[in-house]
Amino acid sequence: MKFTLSWLKDHFETDASLDQLCERLTMLGLEVESVTDRAKGLENFVVGEVVSAEKHPDADKLQVCTVNTGSETHQVVCGAPNARKGMMGVFAGSGEYIPGIDVKLKKAKIRGVESNGMLLSEREMGLSDEHDGIVDLSENKNAKVGASAVQAMGLSDPIVEIAITPNRGDCLGVRGIARDLAASGIGHMKAFNTDPVPGAFKSPITVTTDDEQACPMFVGRMVRGITNQHSPKWMQERLLAIGLRPISALVDITNFVTFDLGRPLHVFDADKVKGNITARLANDGEKLLALDGKEYELDAEMCVIADETGPQALAGVIGGEASSCTTETQNVFIESALFDPVRTAATGRKLDIISDARFRFERTVDQAFAASGMEIATRLVLELCGGEPSEVVIAGAEPAWQREIAFDPARVKKLIGVEISNDEMMRILTVLGFGVSGNGGAWKVAVPSWRADVIAEPCIIEEIARVFGYQNIPAVSLPNKDALPKPALNPDQRRRAHVRRALAARGLVEAVTYSFTASKEADLFGGVADSVRLVNPISSDLDVMRPSILPNLLAAIGRNDARGFNDGALFEVGPQFKGDSAAEQELVATAVRSGQAVIRNWSDAQRNVDVFDAKADAIAALGALGVATDKVQIASGAPAWYHPGRSGTIELGPKAQLAHFGEIHPGILKQMGIKGPAVGFEVHMGALAPLKRKKNQHRAFLKLSTLQPVERDFAFVVAADVPAGAVERAAAGADKALISGVRVFDLFEGAAVGEGKKSLAVQVTLQPTDKTLTDADIEAVGNKVVNAVAKHTQGVLRT
Repeated sequence: MKFTLSWLKDHFETDASLDQLCERLTMLGLEVESVTDRAKGLENFVVGEVVSAEKHPDADKLQVCTVNTGSETHQVVCGAPNARKGMMGVFAGSGEYIPGIDVKLKKAKIRGVESNGMLLSEREMGLSDEHDGIVDLSENKNAKVGASAVQAMGLSDPIVEIAITPNRGDCLGVRGIARDLAASGIGHMKAFNTDPVPGAFKSPITVTTDDEQACPMFVGRMVRGITNQHSPKWMQERLLAIGLRPISALVDITNFVTFDLGRPLHVFDADKVKGNITARLANDGEKLLALDGKEYELDAEMCVIADETGPQALAGVIGGEASSCTTETQNVFIESALFDPVRTAATGRKLDIISDARFRFERTVDQAFAASGMEIATRLVLELCGGEPSEVVIAGAEPAWQREIAFDPARVKKLIGVEISNDEMMRILTVLGFGVSGNGGAWKVAVPSWRADVIAEPCIIEEIARVFGYQNIPAVSLPNKDALPKPALNPDQRRRAHVRRALAARGLVEAVTYSFTASKEADLFGGVADSVRLVNPISSDLDVMRPSILPNLLAAIGRNDARGFNDGALFEVGPQFKGDSAAEQELVATAVRSGQAVIRNWSDAQRNVDVFDAKADAIAALGALGVATDKVQIASGAPAWYHPGRSGTIELGPKAQLAHFGEIHPGILKQMGIKGPAVGFEVHMGALAPLKRKKNQHRAFLKLSTLQPVERDFAFVVAADVPAGAVERAAAGADKALISGVRVFDLFEGAAVGEGKKSLAVQVTLQPTDKTLTDADIEAVGNKVVNAVAKHTQGVLRT
């Protein structure tokens, strides 16, 4: 929300400096994001009069102008098409810095003619992108020859920009901001006129509302015989200061009232309206050519303002081109209405339309100000455009916004820890617009029509606290009692902590992403049920609950890659959603790696991430969760978002799938705009619930042997489709007392082992605990290994 200091002072009487006002705004919760001094760098520019403008002798599009600055005259070569004798412009002399084009002027010859200075455009002054001509101050009453251009153009008025939280729609108008400042005690509000403007005739256009939920109240009025000219300079300057382009008096009035009072308006060219006006729900397939030049297809969830021919505006969002006002408009119909915030927000998001009206309606406007807003708008139209007003026409009624909240003043000290007098609390609430009645410990506080966010006693206390000033609440140390007890973690919390630590130890960085994602990306990862599609998403690309954490992590990898961080390694432990019931929400540990696993160096070959990196990460996560990873099985059957030949599942049997891992499908990476390669895994922590430790069951003490381990290598020829894990498990089970580890270290396929066969070499580690192994002992264990592998995999020892 932007405004100028003078604009604020139209509503607020104060002697406070700009710095004091900005500090107070921030402490009130209206954080000041910036203060723009438009005069900075323009202080030496002056108003100059063009006393002559002659054609350049050697250039068709240039003129040689003589500029009078009061104390002297300067010859300037100018290419602006609007430069002419008698005009008043902004002059910068030699040696001055021009901020808009980053140039320091110096005396020079242009096509053989000396030029000493420059007549400036708005772009050259750094005020806007306008460069069709130089600034023309001929009709500016403040433009005197030799005067400061800053003063003449009204640029000495600083622009303040504040951040507005979603609950403070009342501060999306300058008057609402002034009200908060007045309550803080550094000034007082000025009165403004909302008296009714008497109508001279009955409006030939009537209004109705067919859906009072979508449009509870519609106030309309016709003004005939107007002249839609340019708005006055003061209004144009204010609109330009906040980034709006002046268009015409009628349009500028609606924009001005929107920002001045937080009251969105719309104007229709009454001669273009056919019949009467109705606020209704659109029909599926109806279309509207809007003021932004785009045609939108509507559906039955959207509210429109329609005449007999069809929609003329999207209620609370944007007007239509067909009934728009132009400089030819002679009769205007003014709209001041109330619209459903949720429907307005949903319409804007669905059609991707962002407008100042939508921004206010979706945050709730003053429920009792529609009629007063009409009177203010009418008065401005009559003042700037002339004409004769009709009587007001109204459809619907003001919503029942009135509510009282029971309030105990003693609760303020209990909740914020500071004593505030009853008189001060009453003053704060009264200036903010609340009605206060009662005494002692039983007050009744009536909430004003513009504060839909105040719903209970804590809201009242929060209002008192922020206006009193959080900076005035003393800092108090916590009592130093006994040491805090160690928090008791439930099993889920312990498991989350274990898996986070394990994944971080493997070089993965924890990420925390939204529980939402875009529906187009959710469809790539299994899709979602209608029950988890958001009716009112915070963003159009976060419109469904995530069915998997993978798309969010992949999107983060892609953003990092676009910024030059090519090798990503992220993980997240959090929920994903199949539906809206508790049983359809699952806790998952998910990770993604991309780019290179081993960067180029002198000792090792460069290598991209692959399926085995994802498998190792998943195994480490399962181990941290207490799974006996030597007992798990690797199988195919990973979901479709993994590469079909470079992925797998980790399970304890066909009915106990614990995790999926593998390379992300190249097609999905392409659709998400990610270079790849990328691998990932998903450990379904909910599937581990049956693995909870039994009561009174504790981990066995670690027993270390004092005897040296013995390693023996075996090479087995097995069928090509036998998993390496099956050979490992068979060998490990041959003698559980002595065999402490089995590891595959080589794979060979070729004619030497036969077609459809492969050779797997494994290293078996024997760890004695009570005596040193003899050759006979080692030979016996070796035979057991060979027999176990032959029995379980039909593998034979390679000779």
